[in-house]
Amino acid sequence: MSAMAPESRERLFIIWLALSSFGIMFAVLSWIQEAELIPPASKMGPLKGVLAVLTGIVLYWFIAHNMTGGPGDR
Repeated sequence: MSAMAPESRERLFIIWLALSSFGIMFAVLSWIQEAELIPPASKMGPLKGVLAVLTGIVLYWFIAHNMTGGPGDR
């Protein structure tokens, strides 16, 4: 089995961090819904997913993108 190219590993790492950021923010928004701070899913529809993507991008940019050994580390 051959080793993966560093560029491929970095792309996969970026994808992993971006998906993780989305998942984290979706879970946070679900918790906020359970606390009744935002409307329930029946009223929000797909808006929670859109909010999770947008806030996930922010989370990725401020946390994962700038971490040591992460995608923004040169």
